[in-house]
Amino acid sequence: MPFFLKCSRVKVLGPKSPRNRFIHTHVVLTQRLRINRHLQALVGERHPETSPGPLRKTAHYLATQFTKSGWSTSDQLVRAWGKTYRNVVATKYPDRPSQGGEWPPLLIGAHYDTVSGSPGADDNASGLVVLLEVALHLSTQPLVRPVWLVAFCLEEQDRLGSQAFVSRLRAERRELAGAIILECVGFAKSEPGTQQAPPAVPIAVPPQGDFLAIVGNEASRSLVHQLEQEAQRQAAPLKTLSLVVPGRGEAMPHTRRSDHASFWDAGYPAVVLTDTANFRNPHYHRETDIVDTLNLEFLSSVAKTVTATAVQIAGVRS
Repeated sequence: MPFFLKCSRVKVLGPKSPRNRFIHTHVVLTQRLRINRHLQALVGERHPETSPGPLRKTAHYLATQFTKSGWSTSDQLVRAWGKTYRNVVATKYPDRPSQGGEWPPLLIGAHYDTVSGSPGADDNASGLVVLLEVALHLSTQPLVRPVWLVAFCLEEQDRLGSQAFVSRLRAERRELAGAIILECVGFAKSEPGTQQAPPAVPIAVPPQGDFLAIVGNEASRSLVHQLEQEAQRQAAPLKTLSLVVPGRGEAMPHTRRSDHASFWDAGYPAVVLTDTANFRNPHYHRETDIVDTLNLEFLSSVAKTVTATAVQIAGVRS
């Protein structure tokens, strides 16, 4: 039989074929189980004064998971109040040198401490889960740009962890391709009236709290656009609402409420991804910020979007 006739009989499985639906369902369920496992390990008060033991345990868990995914893991020590705390840093570098020298790294970060009295599921175990998902999915990808994953300590204490990290970057005269900071990314509701608008925000904010807010400044406008594009390319597009603020966000203090502000202040391009915290989540900074209040489908979509954006920026080799 001629070759072209043989080829004509090959059946191509479409995206809606039973087999592909089964594979998709299996992948989704596997990810949900993995996310649940991470949340069970991470959620619980993690405060430097009232729960220093769990804070240290969380840092150890994150370092262990990064290492299991094949990343080089180290600590940056942070001194505060006569004690030592840790930023957990996982790095992945290109497997061979890039032409023209090493490219500036992409940084993706999330804080791992909580306020006293809160188990911190949304704030900020949700952001940590995204970090761990990115680590897993990029673990076997050959990169042309370094990627750094950083779990910051002491964000709830005036961003001391990220300020120490940025100070070291500046001292070493390091450049960054950009920083993506994850701050409360697991709470979503589609009912009207579940979203409030932060004061002085110059854009229309939907009444349904089912979008991911992407906040950058002029220096990070291109990073905002990349995240928007990748959110729309997902099989189930993630709703986003973007805001680019002038300068370092001084005119809108609510846009500075996470570790990205440390990067803005030092002149690095940075964005924060958030579900808008207390403007949506009634459990914010309360003892009721538990796993059962999270929307795992929304959280999974955020993880996919951040991973896809990292792939685009890091220039994964074909």
